[in-house]
Amino acid sequence: MSTTNSGSARYEGFGKSGKGHVSTQSGALKDQPYGFNTRFEDAPGTNPEELIGAAHASCFTMALAFQLADKGHSDGTIETTCEVTLDKDGDGFKVSKSALSVTGGGDGLDQATFEECARSAKENCPLSKLLDTEITLETTFNG
Repeated sequence: MSTTNSGSARYEGFGKSGKGHVSTQSGALKDQPYGFNTRFEDAPGTNPEELIGAAHASCFTMALAFQLADKGHSDGTIETTCEVTLDKDGDGFKVSKSALSVTGGGDGLDQATFEECARSAKENCPLSKLLDTEITLETTFNG
């Protein structure tokens, strides 16, 4: 099975004074503002690192849910946050870390299985494979 999805961005003006808008093919995001001020100054809007964090968290969480289902678990909850770190790198910047933090549990699920599946999901979700950076994982089991 193969899928293709897309996102788009438009940027008007250049440098710090430029203003951008980002959209997704599905319409979940439509002309969301982004720019220097949303990335570095906490202005309303989004930024690429926030979007990567949401994408990585959702990809990892789905991978974990499927791994738990493969182990015979059918009822529970998983909540994941992902902090993406952007660091200065020479004249530019680079994403240096994607830190996943997951809390979860469910009927009949034990901590060892949860943590084993979480580690595997971290290594094998498609976005973990895509990101060329340090990826960390912190787990909290709700038993």
